[in-house]
Amino acid sequence: MGSRRVVVIGSGFGGLACAIRLRARGFEVTVLEKRDKPGGRAYLYEQDGFKFDGGPTVVTAPFLFGELFQLCGRDISDYLQFVPLDPYYRIRFHDGRIFNYSGDHDKMVEEVRKFNPGDIDGYVSFVKSTEKIYEVGFEELGDVPFSRATDMIRIIPKMIALGSHRTVYGMVKDYIKDDALRTALSFHPLLVGGNPFTTTSIYALIHYLERKWGVWYSMGGTTAIVSSLVRLFEEIGGELRLNAEVDEILVERGKVCGVALKNKADGGERIDADIVVSNADSTFTYRYLLDPGVRKKYTDKRIDSMKYSMSLFVAYFGTRVTYPDLAHHMILLGPRYRGLLDDIFHRKTLSDDFSLYLHAPTRTDPGTAPDGCESFYVLSPVPHLASGTDWVREEDAYREKVYKYLEEVCLPGLSENMITSLSITPEHFKTELNSIHGSAFSVEPVLTQSAYFRPHNKSEDVEGLYFVGAGTHPGAGMPGVLSTAKVVDRLIADQGVAGNPLDPIAGSHAR
Repeated sequence: MGSRRVVVIGSGFGGLACAIRLRARGFEVTVLEKRDKPGGRAYLYEQDGFKFDGGPTVVTAPFLFGELFQLCGRDISDYLQFVPLDPYYRIRFHDGRIFNYSGDHDKMVEEVRKFNPGDIDGYVSFVKSTEKIYEVGFEELGDVPFSRATDMIRIIPKMIALGSHRTVYGMVKDYIKDDALRTALSFHPLLVGGNPFTTTSIYALIHYLERKWGVWYSMGGTTAIVSSLVRLFEEIGGELRLNAEVDEILVERGKVCGVALKNKADGGERIDADIVVSNADSTFTYRYLLDPGVRKKYTDKRIDSMKYSMSLFVAYFGTRVTYPDLAHHMILLGPRYRGLLDDIFHRKTLSDDFSLYLHAPTRTDPGTAPDGCESFYVLSPVPHLASGTDWVREEDAYREKVYKYLEEVCLPGLSENMITSLSITPEHFKTELNSIHGSAFSVEPVLTQSAYFRPHNKSEDVEGLYFVGAGTHPGAGMPGVLSTAKVVDRLIADQGVAGNPLDPIAGSHAR
C-alpha cells in the first residue's frame, strides 16, 4: 500500500509507544498534543519546588518499555533507571490492621497467616489459578487484535475453562474465607477502572503479572518515562507538537486523509496523513472528532449506551517534614468495601466515606521535593459525572475532608506542615483529558466490553483510523496501554502498510 505519513493524536503512553513503533518501521510520524507538556494522564505538575506525577504511578512489566528502546537499537538503561518496590502496596484497613502486599511468596503467606491461617492453602491455590489466567490473558492474548467475531469465538473454550464468567471478587471468594483478605486480593481492577464485583476474572491476571515482573518506580517519577520516550522518538526522527489540539479527523470516501487543528490565530491548520492513530479516548474520538455522517457503528446512541469507568478526585500536596514510616504505595481502606463501590459504580452518588490511594514517592526518590520536604498525591475513586455532582461546589470541602482523614490515620501534623496543594476532579478528566463523563479509565472493563466487545483497535467505520490507549483492547493500566500500541503496530503491518525502515534499526523490528 505504501502509506507513509502518520498522525498520532495524543502523547500518552499508548500514543508515544505507537509513534515509536511506527517511526521504527519507517513512517513519517507526527504526534499532536493539546496540552503544553506530553504525557496525557501522565502529566507533570510543578508547584513551589515540588514535582507531582499526574499518574499513573504503579509501574509493572517494565520490559514493555524496554522493547521500545531495543527495537530502535538503544539500551533503556541509558535513559531510565527502574528500582523495585517492596512492599508493592501497604494496605491499611479501617480498623488499623496492616497487610504488606508484595511479590515474595513466603512473605505473602505470612501476611495471610496474620489474618487467617486457614486461608493459606486457598491463597496458594489462588496464585496458581492467576498464573493460568496470566498465561492466556496476557501472554497469549494481550497483544493480539480482536477485530473479527471469529477472533472471539476461537478463545471461548479457554475463557470458559478459566471461569471468565466470574468476577474478580467472585474468584477470590472461591479460594479465601476471610473478608479482609478477600478485599486485599481483589482490589486490582480498581487500578484499571473496574469494579472488583463486576469486572471479569480475567483481570485477576494482574496479581500474577505483578508477582512475575514486580512493581517498580522510575527514578525521576513517571514523568521521567514520558521524557525518555519523547527523547527516543525525536532521536529517531519523530515530530512532537505541543499545544496542538485536533478539531476533526478528516475523511474522504470512507478513508482518513488528515486532521484539522484548532487554531484561532489563522482559522485552523490541516495536516495530511495516510494513517491516523488516536490516543484520545475511543468514544470521545468517535463522537467529537469524526463527522457523524461517517459513523455507522459508533453512533451517539451506542456511545451513550456503553458503561464507563469511575472517575477520580486527586489532590497533590507537599509538606515541610517527611514521614519515613510510610510505604511508597499506600492503600487506605474505609469502613465499607462493596457498599462504597456500589455507590461509585451503580448508584453514582458521592459518599461521605471513601477509600484512598496515597502515593509517597519521596520514600524512594527524594528529588521529587525540596530538601527535607515530602511530595504526595492522594487519590479517591468517585463516580463519573453522570452522578450530577457539582464539583465546583464540592471540591474544596472534599479535599479538606481527605486531608483531615490523612492527618488522623497516617500523616500526623499534616495541616500545620502542608506548604503546597492543588487538586483535580472529574471535570478535569472531561475538559483536559477529553473523557466521556469525566471517566478516568475510559470504557469500563466488564465482560461485555472486553476483547472483541471493546472498541476495536482498527476502526470499523473509517479506513486508516486506529486506536491506542485505555479505551480499546486490551484496556487500561501501563501494560494494557503499551500493549494497545503493539496491537496497532501488528494491524498496520498485517495490512501491508510500510515505510522505509530506519538505520540502524532496519530488520530489527520484532513483533
